[in-house]
Amino acid sequence: MDTSRRKFLTYAGVSVLGLAAMPAVDAWASDTPYVVSSKQLKATRWAMVVDTTKLNSEADFAPLIEACHSIHNVPDIPTKQNIKWIWYDERERVFPDDENPYMAEAFEHKNYLLLCNHCFEPPCVRVCPTKATFKREDGIVMMDFHRCIGCRYCMAGCPYGARSFNFMDPRLHLDAAKENKEFPTRTKGVVEKCNFCYERLADGKLPACVEASKGALIFGDLDDPKSEVRKVLKERYSIRRKPSIGTQPNVYYLI
Repeated sequence: MDTSRRKFLTYAGVSVLGLAAMPAVDAWASDTPYVVSSKQLKATRWAMVVDTTKLNSEADFAPLIEACHSIHNVPDIPTKQNIKWIWYDERERVFPDDENPYMAEAFEHKNYLLLCNHCFEPPCVRVCPTKATFKREDGIVMMDFHRCIGCRYCMAGCPYGARSFNFMDPRLHLDAAKENKEFPTRTKGVVEKCNFCYERLADGKLPACVEASKGALIFGDLDDPKSEVRKVLKERYSIRRKPSIGTQPNVYYLI
């Protein structure tokens, strides 16, 4: 174990993070260990609600993607091997189970926001041979970049295409002047994905995409009847991606 790894475990052990069921590893790979703030936002099951009526054009999606990718050092690689944490796609690839031939054109030809669904029953976790991907007690599905061996079993297990693999060194495609020094960069041969901005939650902040969405994204505790996500899900009709496969996604779409 290298010095930076030992430093991290010293500062951010399981008891400090309050994640008793979490493996004694984390996704950080920087020399400066992350110290959890006393303002930490907590939940028993984090969930996100996407209001599709407020996201209609590329201009609506762009600030959300930029907010996420900039703080997480997600590279922009101009090939099919591009890395993505949050993106958008057409309805037929987002909701393939919906075969209604009479759908209104406004919905049929619309783009929808995509990210890791942080499933209640995540198949990616079950197939990972090294426990590099695991689910926290609050429902966030994590990636430990140290333990990832690049087998890509998690990518095969994910039914939503929410994970990206670094076929090349992503650091070569980062702007050093814009790099976020507080979040680790990754290496070649590592899988990565959205983490619900757990490092921001630990500091008392909402996910970056939520802050940039101007109300299009709602984030909160699904197990709390008084939370904003529960209120809006009770008032509006919502759907989830591929509900028939039993993963129980924690990302909901208001239609």
